[in-house]
Amino acid sequence: MLVTDKGEAIGTIGGGSMERLLVSRALEVMKEGKPRSYHFAMGIPAREGMIPVDSKCGGEVKIFMDPINPDPRLVIMGSGLIAQAVARYAVDCGFTVIIIDDADTATEEKFPEMTVVNSTYPDSLKKVQIRPSDYVTMLHGETDFEIDGLRYAVRANPSYIGLLGSGNKRKEHVKQLKSEGLDPEAVEKIKGPIGLEIDAETPEEIAISIVAELIQKKRC
Repeated sequence: MLVTDKGEAIGTIGGGSMERLLVSRALEVMKEGKPRSYHFAMGIPAREGMIPVDSKCGGEVKIFMDPINPDPRLVIMGSGLIAQAVARYAVDCGFTVIIIDDADTATEEKFPEMTVVNSTYPDSLKKVQIRPSDYVTMLHGETDFEIDGLRYAVRANPSYIGLLGSGNKRKEHVKQLKSEGLDPEAVEKIKGPIGLEIDAETPEEIAISIVAELIQKKRC
C-alpha cells in the first residue's frame, strides 16, 4: 500500500481500523524520513510493544513502513544575484529548483533548466504546491514580498525555510506571522540569517554558505 503526503492511500492491506491507523502513522514516517515497523494484535491479547486492534480476525500482523524520498526540491523566492548563484550551485548539488518572483530578473535565461514562475505576486505562489520534503529560501529583500512568501511557506510546513537578512528581520517577521494566528511551532522553523557562518561577503560566497546549509539539512 502506498500512502501519499496528502494521506491518500493507493492499494490496501485489508481496510479496517488498522489501515486507518497506518495512514496516520505513514504521514509521521514521511515527516521523519526514517522507516518504522509496527506489530498489531488483531483481537488477541497484546504483548509488550504490540498495538491492539478491535478485530475478530485473530492473530498478529507485522507492518514495515519505508519512506520514499523524492529528489530534493528547492523553492527560491526571489531572483536577484544571490538567488541566481544559489540556484546554480543547488542544481549542481542535485536539487530541483523552482524560482518564484515577479521581477524582470526572473527569466529562463538567468535560470536555465529550472522552473520559473513569473506572474502577478503573491497570486503566483498558488502555482507552486510546497511539499513537506521541500526546502524554501526567501532571497528577496522587500518586506511585503517576504511576508507573503513566508506566510505561504509556513502554512505548507516544508522541511526547511530560510530567510536572507539579519536576525532582527527574522524576529520581526516571526512576530508578525504569529500575530496573524499561524502555528507558532511552524513559524519558529524559519531559519534566519540563512546560511552557514563563513564570513561570506560576495553574492557567490553567500550562495555557497546557503547551499552548504541546505546540504547539511538534507544529510542530517
